[in-house]
Amino acid sequence: MEVRSKIWIEADGKPLFGSGREALLKSIDRLGSINKAAKDVHISYRKALSYIQSMEERLGSRLVERQAGGVNGGGAVLTQDAKDFLNKFEQLEEGINEMLDKRFIEVFGSSKKKR
Repeated sequence: MEVRSKIWIEADGKPLFGSGREALLKSIDRLGSINKAAKDVHISYRKALSYIQSMEERLGSRLVERQAGGVNGGGAVLTQDAKDFLNKFEQLEEGINEMLDKRFIEVFGSSKKKR
């Protein structure tokens, strides 16, 4: 047995950040494109833009620098604020998972079967 959890952050009762938006930002960072990242995480480009805009609005900070397409194509890169936020979210997840694992063992005992 293992315990699992899902963490997300809300602002004024509205979703701000969670695993889906985390995956989107990481994909943008890796692929250098909102369009490619949207396809990578199986959402529409429009939904990806909506997520980015709502995160930026609720955080009050630019997360993605965009360059419009053209002859050489467009692109997107994460700002330092986005990278810092991703790092903090990962630290939060790690800490929560450590606490959950510890509590799980306290309540259920070892997760390994005893002979």
